[in-house]
Amino acid sequence: MGDNGAVDLELDRAHSARMYDYYLGGTTNFPADREAAARAISAFPSILSTARINRRFMHRSVRFLARRGMRQFLDIGTGIPTSPNLHEVAQREVPEAHIVYTDNDPIVLAHARALLHSHPAGRTAYAEADVTDPEGLLAAEEIRATLDFTRPIALSLNALLHFVTDEHDAHDIVERLKSALPSGSTLAIAHVTTEFDPEGIARLTTAYRAAGTPGQARTREEIARFFAGWQLLDPGITPSHEWHPDPHERSGNVTNKEAACYVGVARKP
Repeated sequence: MGDNGAVDLELDRAHSARMYDYYLGGTTNFPADREAAARAISAFPSILSTARINRRFMHRSVRFLARRGMRQFLDIGTGIPTSPNLHEVAQREVPEAHIVYTDNDPIVLAHARALLHSHPAGRTAYAEADVTDPEGLLAAEEIRATLDFTRPIALSLNALLHFVTDEHDAHDIVERLKSALPSGSTLAIAHVTTEFDPEGIARLTTAYRAAGTPGQARTREEIARFFAGWQLLDPGITPSHEWHPDPHERSGNVTNKEAACYVGVARKP
């Protein structure tokens, strides 16, 4: 933040959120992001497909939960809004839904404020908060003003936790978030795994580290631990393209190597 209050978007440095925007075909990215994305694609050529497959899981899981009564959504690690974003999917099903996006980066905040538009009947807010400080995140004014913590909340940790390394104890962070949510709340996770293409994911992790973003892929067992104590909804933990696929998506043509992620949705008893 400069002396005049302006956000320094650091356009000369690659940023993981803008790299992901590039993978999704968005336009909120710059030469440094595209150069780093090109190196990531060289390391793991399936990443363009991986990002799109993961994005479709987000759409399906939000639609699934909205149709089953969820009216409040908390999306941590939002990244650059790319339409249709979570609030658009939810409010298409439930116009009065309340959604809060959080991210810890002023780059994302600057873009989000310009790009997020809520349905008139609902409410969409944005909080600048860091998942590695879950209590601070949950206390954010925008979250408390938008979500009712006495009613179920759908927590989305989509393509986030593989950027939370063991240094920060991702499993403990998730447990602290889960403990703050009331019965009937849900947890949706999409997480890169080491199991489908260990060498490719190792190359991708190295490319991201070189771009300034440490990451950690995990096994299915490690990902399953994030859901401990909650009831996994059918079909359980699956590759991202196999979770309630839409018939028109032709998920049978997608390989696990391309998907590269395990996903799951669970409900708090």
